[in-house]
Amino acid sequence: MAYYLLRYAYVDNYHEARTPYREAHLQAARAASERGELRLGGVSADPPWEATLIFDVDDPSVIEEFVAGDPYVQHGVVKEHRIDQWDVAVGADLQISD
Repeated sequence: MAYYLLRYAYVDNYHEARTPYREAHLQAARAASERGELRLGGVSADPPWEATLIFDVDDPSVIEEFVAGDPYVQHGVVKEHRIDQWDVAVGADLQISD
């Protein structure tokens, strides 16, 4: 398995834009977490301009599928996203990269 960061950049009116899609977005995130793919996810606090989700998967195509099905992406709440492999150096229960 490898760790990946999924970063979402949100539109300026994030709070208003997300409202009709929030429960479906959270449902998708919870399902990914229950499958063991999504380890952590959250939004920057003030202002909420960006989210970071940490995935633990063999293939980043799993993340692309998540993005493609995410109502926030489908309805323009996310203005751009980025996926980067993340080499963990320190963590209590995480694999350490060379």
